[in-house]
Amino acid sequence: MAGFPKLIPAFTVHVVIAPPQPISPTLKAAHFLSEGGKIVSEPGYAISLNAAIEHGADYIRTFPDGRHVRLDVDSTARDAGTGALVRFRYTGKISTLGAAGRVLRGEAQAPETTPFGEAFSVVEFETGSEALAALHEKVYVGSGRFILEPGKPVTVEYKVSEVSA
Repeated sequence: MAGFPKLIPAFTVHVVIAPPQPISPTLKAAHFLSEGGKIVSEPGYAISLNAAIEHGADYIRTFPDGRHVRLDVDSTARDAGTGALVRFRYTGKISTLGAAGRVLRGEAQAPETTPFGEAFSVVEFETGSEALAALHEKVYVGSGRFILEPGKPVTVEYKVSEVSA
């Protein structure tokens, strides 16, 4: 298996979203809610980040065959340790054939928590903080799921890993 990349667990991300609103027949926007969104380093990861998400939106475009959606997310978070503002951006795809698709369609029978394996992303960070500058040098990928709790907005959880040699 020489030459294949390996993954190093880096961050757990929680994004709290408002219900998606249509922009066009194939495009919806789900705005981030500022309370509860966070990006937190995994124990032992080399970069310490404990950031609260302040602003953001997820643009969700349905593929013509309806079997997948494409994600385009742009947001900002503030790190508690340094006070630095961090741009948190990702693109990705979600299969609409399983539980994640039921959540995206707002179907009543959506499960409380969807399994990992239907939503994947490529994650990028940007900041002017010297203490967090290593974020720029890394390649990250994420696997996501939806968490539904009665009476609460939907939370998207991503397990983000650094891609390494």
